[in-house]
Amino acid sequence: MADLAAEPLEWLGLGEVDVTPLTLVVVPDADGFERWSQGRVPRWGAGLTVPARRLVVIRFDAGAPLKTLRHELAHLAFHTRVPVRVPLWFSEGYAAVAAGEHGRLDALQLNLAVALGRIPSLRELDAALRGSSGDAGAAYALSADALNEVARRHPSGSLQPLLDRLAAGEGFEAALAAGTGLDLETFDERWQRSVRGRYNLGIWAITGGAWGLIALILAALVALRRQRDAPRRAALDEGWVIPDESESEGGESPHIDSMTTGLSPGYSLDRPDDDR
Repeated sequence: MADLAAEPLEWLGLGEVDVTPLTLVVVPDADGFERWSQGRVPRWGAGLTVPARRLVVIRFDAGAPLKTLRHELAHLAFHTRVPVRVPLWFSEGYAAVAAGEHGRLDALQLNLAVALGRIPSLRELDAALRGSSGDAGAAYALSADALNEVARRHPSGSLQPLLDRLAAGEGFEAALAAGTGLDLETFDERWQRSVRGRYNLGIWAITGGAWGLIALILAALVALRRQRDAPRRAALDEGWVIPDESESEGGESPHIDSMTTGLSPGYSLDRPDDDR
């Protein structure tokens, strides 16, 4: 982890950025993370960056530490180059995209989230990023999508022109307007409309979400079948005694197969399918 932190890397729209010197702290669990964060980020968080102190804290027991480190290094690289304040959704969206976290699973999550609920405004997205862990999953994916929307609305299809303006000290809203031709409020409305058009339940099913739903349904049916069969299984298990050879006529073992025992000819008990 220290080698990754010390190596100058190419970052989206920023070029090569050397983020050293920095202090990298790895803590074992949520308690250690909370001591370092001092309540500034949610307890469920996996990483923390304090750019002014050149400090990165990684929680070792929360997911993939190297992946978390790359996300936090993206934050540090961004703030190394950009001296102005940006909204939380833009900062987290940049780190997620630059670290390569926004992929197919995020798209599936977005499809379902958009299909089942209302799309938050960018201001509400900032709050969701600091909310519960359940809300934050979709919020990070939406932040990444909003960041990509900024790039899509520039004639070059790139984020770099806006990042160049921010690096030069231009304010965020002015840089956004110059790069997209929209003020922040209008951009927010257009982005929400774009999300509704690109993510929905139909696309979620087509892109693979339906297979996950089918798997959940099948698992539920199997569990229901086993629950229903439990009394019959218990009844079958009771009283199954195999006599000793000496107890059988002529010293021969009685005929016992996998489905019947001690029953009259032509009569059998079906066992549950799982035991066949």
